Amino acid sequence: MTMSDDAPHEFLRPTTYVDSDAGTVVAFARRVTDGIADPVARAVALYYAVRDEITYTAYCDFKSVETYRASGCLARGAGFCVGKAALLAATARAADIPARVGFADVRNHLTSPRLRRMMTTDVFYYHGYAELYLDGMWVKATAVFDKTLCERVGIRPLEFDGRHDALFHPFDASGRRHMEYVGDHGASADVPVLEIIEAFERHYPGLIAVGAAGPVDRFRNEAERVADAP
Repeated sequence: MTMSDDAPHEFLRPTTYVDSDAGTVVAFARRVTDGIADPVARAVALYYAVRDEITYTAYCDFKSVETYRASGCLARGAGFCVGKAALLAATARAADIPARVGFADVRNHLTSPRLRRMMTTDVFYYHGYAELYLDGMWVKATAVFDKTLCERVGIRPLEFDGRHDALFHPFDASGRRHMEYVGDHGASADVPVLEIIEAFERHYPGLIAVGAAGPVDRFRNEAERVADAP
């Protein structure tokens, strides 16, 4: 999808949750992109930094707005898809790359049994990803599952070249069904936090009640045990 030359400028400005002006976000972006002049190369470097330096966890305090804020995700060093999408978009803006956040409903066929029980479904509503404006077009970038998690559970790490959409693989490394996109909520300049919290409270009351209880690597350990099961 392409846009007029001046349209992406609104996606360079900081917003409440894609807070690209936060000092920590700016410092992160500068460290990762130092010496990289090409915008596509900067975007790729940021993608891998957010993907692998920020631990993925499905267990967060979903009632707290800080869970959805880019600087909050960075401060914790861990987050779920929406927080990591906000962080990638924020660091891209800090690196002078227009960026926005997109949302879709996905069916995760390989989620852990504990998480499945708490959610009572395998559908993840408002799965978050970033869209970066590169060479005159929007490119989707899903910097969610870190490489360590992927290696432990047999999922192929999702790669990004700055030219093509990086979307979840439909199958894992063993050929098992993995992710299935079942709905689209579009993209916006900021995270619609209240809308997402309302949807989570409606669909996942058990998960909301537990919140951020437990260690950051709980989901990684659960998923690893499922992958190792006969």
